[in-house]
Amino acid sequence: MKILVCIKQVPDMESRFKLNAEGTWYNDQDLAWRMNEYDEYAVEQAVQLREQLGDGEIVVVSVGPDRVKEAMKKALAMGADRGVHIKDDASHEKDPFQIAAAIAAYAADEKFDVTFTGMQSQDRGSAQVGVLLAAHLGMQAVTTIIEFSHEGGMTTVHRELEGGLKAVVRVPLPALFSCQLGLNTPRYPTLPNIMKAKKKELLTLQMADLLKASALTTTDETRYPEKRGGGLVLEGDVADQVSQLMTILKEKTAVLK
Repeated sequence: MKILVCIKQVPDMESRFKLNAEGTWYNDQDLAWRMNEYDEYAVEQAVQLREQLGDGEIVVVSVGPDRVKEAMKKALAMGADRGVHIKDDASHEKDPFQIAAAIAAYAADEKFDVTFTGMQSQDRGSAQVGVLLAAHLGMQAVTTIIEFSHEGGMTTVHRELEGGLKAVVRVPLPALFSCQLGLNTPRYPTLPNIMKAKKKELLTLQMADLLKASALTTTDETRYPEKRGGGLVLEGDVADQVSQLMTILKEKTAVLK
């Protein structure tokens, strides 16, 4: 079985973000970087599937500048067999349709049986690359999976729905699955596996050689969230709290006059 895992390198969410000069995205200087958390679940599920089958190949692919190789090396240390880096120093300027199209251009001839992606990236959060990739490749996609099993050529997954509900979906391969938090517990790369990862193949392809699609969306502006005032805690017994509330509504709002 051939398994593809799509990962993204994202800033650590505890980083101090600044907007770039154009005001369209964040400045990527002086940030700490890591593998997108949702993608760690995707890598782990791929490794578990190969372990279950006893055979297979896991290929991890990532789009971005040279620094994304660090996230790819972690995936290799977790158990992926080889990596494909689609080099693009301006990947933040590409929309999800273009990212998916570039990955599909590589993957089309590889004939992967299973593709795993994270549910969404922690920086852009569009949750579109996975389903668009499936559309480009002409395969079925099942999103936000929280349970996964494969037996007899058929895959059964549980999807997370609104209100705590779950949907059970059975799908034949090839298919793409986007992974939600809680699907599994990603393994920690051991030192021996980190050393082995350094010897695994990491092929670099150029975005310009793969991308033939035009963007469907553009980012006009990126803003910081609006600052809001703090809340007010009313103290005392119920009568006092009601009196305080009425005073606030009369003096500081237009609700009561």
